[in-house]
Amino acid sequence: MTDQGEEHGFTGGHNPWVVALTVTLATFMEVLDTSIANVSLPHIAGDLSVSQDESTWVLTSYLVSNAIVLPVSGWFSTRIGRKRFYMGCVVIFTLSSFLCGVSPNLSLLIFFRVLQGIGGGGLQPSEQAILADTFPPRKRGMAFAIYGMAVVLAPAIGPTLGGYITDHFSWRWVFLINVPVGLLSLLLTNRVVVDPPHLVAAKKRLGPIDTVGLGLVALGLGCLEYVLDRGQEDDWFASRPILLFSFVSAAALVAFVAWELNQEHPIVDIRLFRIRSFAASSVMMLVLGMALFGSTVLLPQYMQLWMGYSAQQAGMALSPGGVVVILLLPLVGRLVTRFDARLLIAFGFAVLSLSLLHMAHTIYPGIDFRTATELRIYQSVGLAFLFVPINTLAYSGVPAAKNNQVAGIVNLSRNMGGDIGIALVTTLIARRSQVHQSNLAAHVDAGSDILRARIAGISRALEHAGSGPAEALRQAYGVVYRQLLQQAQTLAYQDVLFILACFSAAMVPLVFLARRVQGGRSAPAH
Repeated sequence: MTDQGEEHGFTGGHNPWVVALTVTLATFMEVLDTSIANVSLPHIAGDLSVSQDESTWVLTSYLVSNAIVLPVSGWFSTRIGRKRFYMGCVVIFTLSSFLCGVSPNLSLLIFFRVLQGIGGGGLQPSEQAILADTFPPRKRGMAFAIYGMAVVLAPAIGPTLGGYITDHFSWRWVFLINVPVGLLSLLLTNRVVVDPPHLVAAKKRLGPIDTVGLGLVALGLGCLEYVLDRGQEDDWFASRPILLFSFVSAAALVAFVAWELNQEHPIVDIRLFRIRSFAASSVMMLVLGMALFGSTVLLPQYMQLWMGYSAQQAGMALSPGGVVVILLLPLVGRLVTRFDARLLIAFGFAVLSLSLLHMAHTIYPGIDFRTATELRIYQSVGLAFLFVPINTLAYSGVPAAKNNQVAGIVNLSRNMGGDIGIALVTTLIARRSQVHQSNLAAHVDAGSDILRARIAGISRALEHAGSGPAEALRQAYGVVYRQLLQQAQTLAYQDVLFILACFSAAMVPLVFLARRVQGGRSAPAH
């Protein structure tokens, strides 16, 4: 049965909403940092006199260290105290953000980004576990809605904010803006966050550190993150480093699972996957991450590449979707306390799948800004109905003492889903573009009257613009070739959207494998 603390929540004598807003501050900045630096890479490369390829390590280094910390954050929260661990992560994240902002060269910037990822990796799961303990099950929906605003909104506004800061100030302020927020978070956390009694008791029962498990999960996830981030750029398994890292990752993760299942005090409690609701929630959070981050990359990329938008303008197309999420999350938080969470999740994935299918049939180079914005808004409706219910379902039937472990694994699922989604999108667009280009080129008849008329029309227009006859003819063929590439890439984007829609649709029946959770009441913990 659930204990008294779990039924009523533990606030330490403070207003629970003050606690929620306090722990959301630093988490918002950490999630923002996973996407805000993307648009600054060309400026970083130019300022530090390095190549564009070398500058991508600014992203890779952060993602690798972040992924390693996420699953083990639950163990460390219990070992040293969750408040102390959370504040330690804020200190590391804030200090390393400052050091990133003043880095004189790329080597130091990458080193400080590794430290920033280590500090940031503990913030999301710690906040989620704090909210799960602060609010009783019947009120967790609203609490997770606050958390969802940070985790879902930050990736959406990251490119826009990063582009604005870089264009109007300097790429260094992308990191320096974290400093005042981090200091404020430290001050408030020290005053209002208190570890619950069950966490203090769990610390006494905790065994020695599982060094083998820690080493295996660090090696496995670190190598996997490298493969996902660098795979497309290095041509995946045609690259010996990618092949080697893939093999090491697979071997380490298989060994990790086998090792943890036989440990009395595992650093990551793999046995939680025996709980159907938790296992289903982890898979659904993985797919949610794929759809959220994959589509967040896809739409702005298309608008910049084929519609001539700047990074800031493309990011603005995502902003109304973020507003919709903010407006809907409190409503969903209320609904999850009244209705079966599984129904809300099924509705969310159905809407998300249909919106991705609609985008696949709508997207083309001539779409206007309003249409692109509406396409993102349709997706946001589905996303808003997923984050809160999935998190609520993940804690169903899990003892309060395992809240730290649940938070770490669920957040890892979402982050890894995002990395898989981005890798999937970039790879499929590149591969499917080549396929469609070959198919389209095979149907282009050089002797076609239609093609000749088109070439002639474009040539005449170019001659009127001042080009000579020979130059105009050459440019006309170039225009037609670019149109062929444009059509091939558009078809590739449609293929990717269809695949993401299929993944989302597959989650609708999966959700009913979980146990029923209605009105915010958690199923009994065993």
